[in-house]
Formats: sequence, structure tokens, C-alpha cells
Amino acid sequence: MRKSLIGAIVLQAGVCLTVVGAAQAQDKPAESFTYATYYVCDVVQQERSDEIFKELEQPFYDAAVADGSLTAYGLYAHQTGGRWRRVQFSAAPSIQALLDAQKKISDQADAKDKGGKLGDEHGKICNSHDDYIWRRVGGNAGTTSPGGAVFSTYYVCDSRETQADALVMQVFAPIYDKMVAEGKLKTWGYMEHIVGGQFRRLETFGAADMKSLMAARAEINDALSKNPLGDTFTNICDSHADYMWEVKASGNR
Repeated sequence: MRKSLIGAIVLQAGVCLTVVGAAQAQDKPAESFTYATYYVCDVVQQERSDEIFKELEQPFYDAAVADGSLTAYGLYAHQTGGRWRRVQFSAAPSIQALLDAQKKISDQADAKDKGGKLGDEHGKICNSHDDYIWRRVGGNAGTTSPGGAVFSTYYVCDSRETQADALVMQVFAPIYDKMVAEGKLKTWGYMEHIVGGQFRRLETFGAADMKSLMAARAEINDALSKNPLGDTFTNICDSHADYMWEVKASGNR
């Protein structure tokens, strides 16, 4: 849990956010980067792609988490949202560690998939994708199991995105931390864009199942609707895409 903050958050001219004081350094989460690949797949055959991942790659991801090469990985399936049907991701303390682990796992999978039959089959089912690298700004996502269901919101923000970050960490994070402590959420995370497309920030929540996730989401929306600073965040990050995911596979240290 994050300790109370010293100082206050004030708005100037309705748009400028100033944070006076800061949380103690030990409250900052450990550095973590996530490489996420968002797949567009054939909806008829997409479950076969899950089977291929579990057969071909998951044992190597489990081994990478066990030996410390990765801190987390996951495969999520689209339940509600846009065109992405699957997201496969891995996390590590640095971008170089991510890339090194990805290459090692890719080489291992290629060696196992003699002739490339399974890889080719997966490529035909999920024949388009978007890659992103995210850096975790706050939350416990990637440090424990997300549960069975995840809600992700991908934001497009203007040049004031660091002000949006301050709002999340100083105003919204205590609400999320409390819900984790109460067991209403398993995880939450707030991440900034490092590499990828149009989305600049990612906010994600994990819960035991879809019912629990939607109940938690409703409670969050109610709490934020009563806080005028919520409107300031949406003025900065004024466009977004929501996804609900079913967790197909996950692992973490």
C-alpha cells in the first residue's frame, strides 16, 4: 500500500496540475517493462491459436519466469472490445532483458517446431498484429496473478500526459490499492507508452472472474465520478478503447 502523500494537488486555470510533495522513494514500484503483441485473428479458429501457444511456447515462458529471465507473462483472449482478439505479453526489469528473453524463447520454439508447422498455422490464424512496449508507472500488475478476467483501457493523450500520470498516482491509486487490499481486485496497473502505436497510456485491472471484475469496475467509476479531478484526466486523455479479456495463461515470479 502506498503511504499518505505530503502536500496537496491543486488545479490552476482548470488545466494545470501541480503536485506538492511526493511519496517516499521505497513506495515506487520496481522498474518493469512489458512487451505486448496484440493479435487480429480468425474468430472461428482463434482458440486453436491458444492451443498452439500452450503446446509450443508456454513451457519456455514458464522456464523464463522460473529462472528470472522474465518477471511475468500472459495470454489473454478477447471477451469484449475492438479488433484485437488476443494479447500475448511478457515483462522484465529492462527492455534489453525483454528482448533477450524474447529471442531465447523464439529460438527454443523454432527448434521444437521442426519444419515450422505450428508457427505457420498460428500465423495463418492470427495474421496481423500490433506491438507495444510499456513501462509500468504504478500498481502491482505483473507481480501476482491477475485472476481470471482483466479490464484494460488504452488511452490517447495530449502533451499533458505527465499531468495525467500524477493524477492517477496521487489521486486514483489509493482507491485501487484499497480495492486490492479488500480482495475486490487482484491487480491494477498503469503504464506509459515506450514503443508502439497511437495509445499513450494503459490502465488495467484484474479480478477473480468477469462478475467480480465488473462489480469492481462499477465501484471505481462511482468513486471517480465523485471526484472533479476525474474530469481533468479525461480532458488530457480524451480518447480511449476498452477491452475485457479472459486470462488463458499467466505466470509471474
